[in-house]
Amino acid sequence: MIALALALQVASVANGHDDTILNTARNFVRISEDLATSGQIFSEHINAIADQGFHVVVNLATADAERNGQEGFWVAEKGMTYVNIPVSWTEPTLEDVDQFFAVMEANRDRKVYVHCFANMRASVFTYLYRTLKAGVSDEVAKQDMLAVWDPTENERWLQWDRLIQSARDRNRRQ
Repeated sequence: MIALALALQVASVANGHDDTILNTARNFVRISEDLATSGQIFSEHINAIADQGFHVVVNLATADAERNGQEGFWVAEKGMTYVNIPVSWTEPTLEDVDQFFAVMEANRDRKVYVHCFANMRASVFTYLYRTLKAGVSDEVAKQDMLAVWDPTENERWLQWDRLIQSARDRNRRQ
């Protein structure tokens, strides 16, 4: 475990980032210089996000007083923009995807940090944005999602595979 933590620290510093604190966020994934995802963040993560020059924090989790009740305040206090799109775990919708795409497009030239409770919602929405709007290949974008989870591997998660398929189908028709 210590060797893994050291390897992550060395890799993140070598890439120009000191993700030491961010690596403590559940399922943290550094996608690029301008995009990262994770599970729930706390004040120490918000400080690190601000220190790394992120401009926008997008929370895809539903409101929970204990988990994220002060998050918007902490983010705004650091001078960043905070957006909450409360995506239902059991019933994610294409409308949620549209809202996320609109936020990402509006912040195309800014550094964006996307999260939810476990980086499952965030990784799917980010995967969809990257493949359907940002021109990233499915193969490349899928690797970042699979680093967190595979929405097809558990029948209790089929709503997420259906959302991915619906978003893809709609994109093909447009």
